[in-house]
Amino acid sequence: MMESSSERRWYIVQTYAGYENRVKANLEQRIATMGMEDEIFSVLVPVEERVFVKDGKSKKVTRKLYPSYVLVEMRLNDQSWYVVRHTPGVTGFVGAGNHPIPLSEKEVKEIMNKIGKDQSKPKIEMNLKPGDIVKVKSGPFEGQVGPVVEIVPEKGKVKFTVTVFGRETIVETDYMELDKL
Repeated sequence: MMESSSERRWYIVQTYAGYENRVKANLEQRIATMGMEDEIFSVLVPVEERVFVKDGKSKKVTRKLYPSYVLVEMRLNDQSWYVVRHTPGVTGFVGAGNHPIPLSEKEVKEIMNKIGKDQSKPKIEMNLKPGDIVKVKSGPFEGQVGPVVEIVPEKGKVKFTVTVFGRETIVETDYMELDKL
């Protein structure tokens, strides 16, 4: 018998690899058919969207932040534990033995920020690193060539060095305007 918690908390549930979405669907169906809406509130597969840019083409990719894990917001008691634990595809709760350990408020906030932020604006994955030589395809610096100094993925920008009037100058431009040499 586990101690009953009247508090809503987030717990981490481990699943078979690749079963995260299936577990989410199965669990949501079990919650509805077993009338557990007052005990189990949300089932979440945290994902982030990224934009990969290769050869000037961008491709949006959704990837799971925690493969093989699903987050469940619930009041922990024998019945809710049983419903989650016996959902097809679930291998167990994260915790010690049969005592699931809830996520801290800080951990929940970090995860929600991560998925909330990324859903509104995908990160751009660039196949560039500092030191790579780039050539500008368009804009005021078209034709200029220089080494990458810094990459700013959240803005999709790249800072690199060019020579302007005989002086080395750092400029920032959109990643899509560059070719890697």
